[in-house]
Amino acid sequence: MKNILLVSILFLTINCNSQNQKTTGTINVLFIGNSLTYYHNMPQSVQKMLNETHPNIKIEQSTFPGMSLSAHLDNIIESRTEHGISTRKKVEGEITETEKKIAEKKWDVVILQEGTVGFLIPEAREYKVETAISEIKKLITNPNCKFILFETWPSKKEYPKEYCYSKWGINRSLEKDQYCSPVIENVAQEMELINESYDVVAQKNSLLLSDNGTKFYEVLTKHPEIELYEDDSHPNKYGAFLNASIFYQMLTDRKASELKYNGEIEPKTAELLKKISE
Repeated sequence: MKNILLVSILFLTINCNSQNQKTTGTINVLFIGNSLTYYHNMPQSVQKMLNETHPNIKIEQSTFPGMSLSAHLDNIIESRTEHGISTRKKVEGEITETEKKIAEKKWDVVILQEGTVGFLIPEAREYKVETAISEIKKLITNPNCKFILFETWPSKKEYPKEYCYSKWGINRSLEKDQYCSPVIENVAQEMELINESYDVVAQKNSLLLSDNGTKFYEVLTKHPEIELYEDDSHPNKYGAFLNASIFYQMLTDRKASELKYNGEIEPKTAELLKKISE
């Protein structure tokens, strides 16, 4: 697990590294993202796992459908339905739902999730993703907060494929009208591009990096009998369980395979996904 020891330093300092040890200090963790995070109640599954061994770690979330990290800072939600939201750009003096959430507490860990495409287009990565990450970090009042970048996974859209954004969706000062990812020929190439892109952003912005995408790819290539996708990109209950297991381990430095919790997953599959998450 990438950077797991770095994350665990935070918890070792307050004596929460032992399953049998009762802890008193609350550790507040905030997920900021969209449906790739909240599908099948993934953050709540992380909390149920933590309740077995580290009930002092409390999970909260600011997650809305289709929201990029920049939209979390720029967009006011005007209406909501079961399947989506309607937003507008904020005006001076307004604060977004996520800005309100950030201001509620001195967060100890913030987990940041952006759609995969934003990382694969270099200009979007630089002007949108990294700018938003920098602004979110400035809003966090705890100087010791740890930031985790939630690595996502390849989509199931057919190959070859290419992702493009107009300059109006990136930065209107750019010269060209459209900016694109490389043409992607297969899933191995897409995973390689994802790894490279997330590594760049994590290193430039001093973020810890999860390996959710890498673990998805491992299941895709070594355990094709386990379907992780609800559609082209969203995790189903198995994908969400795998994600939860990964974050449990990052937050505790303990193996998910030691947990009793299986969620809504058949025990045999749950145990395999827990092992893969290691």
